Amino acid sequence: MENQDRYQRGWDKLREIDGAAGERVVAGLHDIAPDFARYLIEFPFGDVYSRPGLDLKSREIAVVAALTALGNAAPQLKVHINGALNVGCSRQEVVEVIMQMAVYAGFPAALNGLSAAREVFRERDEAGQAERSQS
Repeated sequence: MENQDRYQRGWDKLREIDGAAGERVVAGLHDIAPDFARYLIEFPFGDVYSRPGLDLKSREIAVVAALTALGNAAPQLKVHINGALNVGCSRQEVVEVIMQMAVYAGFPAALNGLSAAREVFRERDEAGQAERSQS
């Protein structure tokens, strides 16, 4: 029962943050690694994202920074840029977080992050989707 609660809590949190983009990531794993899809829901979203102590906006800022610094996770960075916008970050905040990473991860990582942000912003504009207002 605990695993089912953990899974449901994670699934609800994933939808809250990433919406359809997160659902597509999970669905894309079912044919090759269904257990990994379950782990992806249970641990990051059911356990970590659901903890008290940081709001979702702060968590997504941290994830955008980390993925930018990694420099090799563009698909995941795009999902989390969308997530950051979905939970109250402005586009300017996303850009500033990515620019900050030039200091710690180098200009190439920040340039790649800014390119990912540009793509996400363009896709959202084309879809008529804005970031959620900050509360």
